Amino acid sequence: MKLALFQRVLCAFALLLAFGLRAAETFTVATYNVENYLDKAIGTRTAKTEAAKAKIREGIRALNPDVLALQEMGTTNALLELRASLKAEGLDFPHWEHVRGFDTNIFVAVLSRFPIVARRPHTNENYLLNGRRLYVSRGFAEVDIKVGADYTFTLITAHLKSKRPVPVASEADMREQEALRLREIISARLAANPRANLVVLGDFNDTRDSKPIKTLLGGRGADGLVDTRPAERNGDNLPNPVPYYSPRNITWTYYYGVKDTYERIDYIFISKPMAREWNKDGTFALTLANWGAGSDHRPIAASFFRVDK
Repeated sequence: MKLALFQRVLCAFALLLAFGLRAAETFTVATYNVENYLDKAIGTRTAKTEAAKAKIREGIRALNPDVLALQEMGTTNALLELRASLKAEGLDFPHWEHVRGFDTNIFVAVLSRFPIVARRPHTNENYLLNGRRLYVSRGFAEVDIKVGADYTFTLITAHLKSKRPVPVASEADMREQEALRLREIISARLAANPRANLVVLGDFNDTRDSKPIKTLLGGRGADGLVDTRPAERNGDNLPNPVPYYSPRNITWTYYYGVKDTYERIDYIFISKPMAREWNKDGTFALTLANWGAGSDHRPIAASFFRVDK
């Protein structure tokens, strides 16, 4: 009896050890549009309520990411409040980045458990449209993150022009131009280092078949990106009966109240070298009760092995 008990304990210990080793070998990257995470009202944008903040933190804790890209973040004070609140609840992000663009109300940001070893904030990106000089509203946050002694990756997060009409130009044309500018940065990074581990993620405000998304993904060449397509973990695992379409699992990330529709407009794209380390089993769209109390977007996450393959 004692021998059998010892064997069971030993087996359980081995399983826990194996699980711990697997967990240690992977890391998770996530993106979340936190819908006007403001510490005070600005114009028509209201301050984030405590209840909404709590729901956002609940979602982030459920994701348990190692690196988190944020869109519609408020000032650095708002970011640091979120960071401190998460730390008080057991989720510590010692490293952070906050990037200001042309928009003075909402911004893009990054929280990381791992050191940020280089920063290349894109705060003044611009383009010509119909003879007029326009600016990328939220800029792009670009950082190099050192996961461990043997693995580093570059993360670029963006929040492209929304579908809300504006008087200066067509919102669709503006979004396409922002995507083209971001694609130039992506192509430059991969031209300089074709083996670069690169993650491009955020709220791109358009669907998979649109010009901006096709622009960001690129073609089949070396600088093309891979769509990780996070989906709900609800048991759906069958291929699409129409073979050239993606599976019919649930991938929506955004609820648009005007049209009462659910769309996938938040993405995690990766370079082809980084796709070799992609852990599909750890890639998902978060399902959370009353998710909409925090934001009109759902967060998504992708997992990677921390070794170049």
